[in-house]
Amino acid sequence: MKFSPDSPFAHSNIRRFIAFRAFFNVRFYYPVFTILFLDYGLSIEQFALLNTVWAFTIVLAEVPSGALADLIGRKSLLVTTSILTIIEMLLLAFVPLGNSQLIFGAFLLNRILSGLAEALASGADEAMAYDTLVANGDPEDWPKVLDIQMRVRNFFYIITMTVGALVYSHTSVNSALDWLGLQIVLDQQVTMRFPIYLTLVLGVLSLITTLGMKDPVISNTHEIDSSSLLKKIKHVSRLTIMAGGWILQTPMALAVILFGMSVDHVLRMLVTMTSQYYRVINLPEASFGVIGAAIAMLGLIVPRIARAMVEHLRPIHNLLCVIALSFLSLWGLTLFLPIFGILPMALVFVTMMLTSFFTSHYLNKIAEPQQRATILSYKGLAFNMAYGIVGILYASLIGNLRDTVQGTSQTLNTTLIENSAFRLSISYFPWYFAAILFLIGAICLLHFRFMRSSD
Repeated sequence: MKFSPDSPFAHSNIRRFIAFRAFFNVRFYYPVFTILFLDYGLSIEQFALLNTVWAFTIVLAEVPSGALADLIGRKSLLVTTSILTIIEMLLLAFVPLGNSQLIFGAFLLNRILSGLAEALASGADEAMAYDTLVANGDPEDWPKVLDIQMRVRNFFYIITMTVGALVYSHTSVNSALDWLGLQIVLDQQVTMRFPIYLTLVLGVLSLITTLGMKDPVISNTHEIDSSSLLKKIKHVSRLTIMAGGWILQTPMALAVILFGMSVDHVLRMLVTMTSQYYRVINLPEASFGVIGAAIAMLGLIVPRIARAMVEHLRPIHNLLCVIALSFLSLWGLTLFLPIFGILPMALVFVTMMLTSFFTSHYLNKIAEPQQRATILSYKGLAFNMAYGIVGILYASLIGNLRDTVQGTSQTLNTTLIENSAFRLSISYFPWYFAAILFLIGAICLLHFRFMRSSD
């Protein structure tokens, strides 16, 4: 495909950034994420523990990885990310079944490697693409790049959500084999690995994509003696501290990160419970993949809307829009409407897309090139730390609500108790979100006044 010299997509790094986001972030096992762990023989408690390990791995590695990207180059970290993705998928693709300790160990290592990969990619890929525009193009084209990137990624989501759910089910796979005239019958223990195999292929494509990237040359980036490991470590530490200090001294950056965090962690917590929500509003499990693909289709439209919003509206207006949509979706979820309950969950995904677009646009616009990846990593750190905290709070809440429901009625079975506790727990989210917004707003206001008084 040919592009005009003035097009941001004429640059190989931009095209590869879009491809990397699709290959790395879109995975075939997402529509069956929870039941995949269970079908391997793990318990729900082990599933929760493993994802806690994943979140804390990201938190611990997030900022150092961003500083490392600013120091040794974005390409090195993105290539490493792709290699880690391949290894983590190989673990699940070939771990033998039957030995619970071996399986748990494989999944534990998988979660650690996955967390490291997420941390290394966070900030480095965006910084690579944005700095390419700074060095060779026009940074004002960044909203166009984000628009296309998000639309391409969501197009891939449509495919992977549908295909992943189909190939996971031995019933659908055997039906397809029978239609093809093949006398082959596969059981669930075989087909449950098919989404893993397909994701492994995406990991290989991700590696090929990143190997072809080139670190852009920015005239004002830091120079450092590469001969001394100690000097590198000191420089990474200095970059990390400098970026943190810059965020604290830049009210706009701090506000973008904190308000983005306040929206993201609440909505992301709800997204992880999508299948349980659908089950409670009496949707058949076979429809989950189709619903996910339909929601992903919104991702073909939302980025174009977000791009128009950042080009024509002030940041405060976009923030108020995101907050209003968040409250609307949270309130809609508390109603648990049969069938129509899909709408507020779809609005959750739409609001998350807008939040992701806005935070990326505004942070990249104001960040200095030499510390852009580190600053974006601070954003990832804040988002994941908040997500981890709300996960702990929610686990405590759902446990207390379960005990309350069980104490008030001895006739309910385990499923009904779980569903009742879940319904009650969702009603807390609008109030929690309002409290977080009040706290964040107060912090930003006080910080802004302090910065003005110190000038």
